[in-house]
Amino acid sequence: MLQHKKILIVEDDTAQRLLFRMSLEVYNYEIFEAENGKEAYLILSQNADIRLVLTDLAMPVMDGFELIQEIRETERRYTYILVASSMGDKNNIIKALDLGADDFITKPIIPKELQLRLDGASRLLSLESQEEFILSMAKMAEYRSKETGFHLERVRAYTEILAYDLAKMNPEFGVSDQFAAEISRVSPLHDIGKVAIPDKILHKPGRLTDEEMEIMKSHTSLGGNLLSDLFETTGADYLHVACDIAMHHHERWNGTGYPHGLQGTNIPGAARITALADVYDAMICQRCYKRSYEHDFVKSVIVKEKGKQFDPVVVDSFLRQEKLWLTVAKRYEATEEPLDEITASV
Repeated sequence: MLQHKKILIVEDDTAQRLLFRMSLEVYNYEIFEAENGKEAYLILSQNADIRLVLTDLAMPVMDGFELIQEIRETERRYTYILVASSMGDKNNIIKALDLGADDFITKPIIPKELQLRLDGASRLLSLESQEEFILSMAKMAEYRSKETGFHLERVRAYTEILAYDLAKMNPEFGVSDQFAAEISRVSPLHDIGKVAIPDKILHKPGRLTDEEMEIMKSHTSLGGNLLSDLFETTGADYLHVACDIAMHHHERWNGTGYPHGLQGTNIPGAARITALADVYDAMICQRCYKRSYEHDFVKSVIVKEKGKQFDPVVVDSFLRQEKLWLTVAKRYEATEEPLDEITASV
């Protein structure tokens, strides 16, 4: 897990500041100190990698309330704010939380409690770092392949709808609410392997030759292996899910897909979900090698492929949530110039 070990202590009482320092130094925090909110805000503006702030409320020059408000109004990256105050008045705690504080701890502090609360803060900030990593990798693939407009956003939304519906309606599918969120979060990485496909194939406006098709198909293995290597290095569970999706989102329920010809439930559930979302979006959107199709036509194709290309349970979920899919498609509607030549989808 990525650790956020820099922390800014904002406290006007020298003895209390020393106590905080002593409590945190044993956990290898790099500590910055400020006597008031104004001094603290200057330190934060000069050190963008400080993501943890432990602040008192009652201070001169600029108090904790004003500091919290200033941070929230101007921050570019999220800063976790833990309030430490001897103020027993609930109204002050509520005010601090309302202004944007994340948590509070009451003085006199217990060092172990402080550490546990900061561990929780680091976990949340690590999740944000994962999101940034996922988005960066996905955008890299999107820029290379020049996908239509909001393709990644739509696929993420479609997978979220499917996964949460399956968690509720088909518990035997094996998707919990937590896993549903994970699938949606990493689904934009499904085509990450396209970064390694030559431009002349990736951007070819006409039908691919058999040889070119085999090269294009390799994006699944390339992406899956890349994410598998990252998983082995980091141990981050979300990368294992991302690997399943990238590697297997072109497998087919009847075993005729690629790269491994997996069949039925041997295909990871996350990949079965993403497969339908990706195909739907590919069909309703215009691309360099094909025109767009209306929702009703795409729906008829998906229903026809139930039990062939797509998991029947996933197709049923799509049909249950059809109105939500239409809402997403409309929200992220992409417009492009008409194509001079329309060719079949590959």
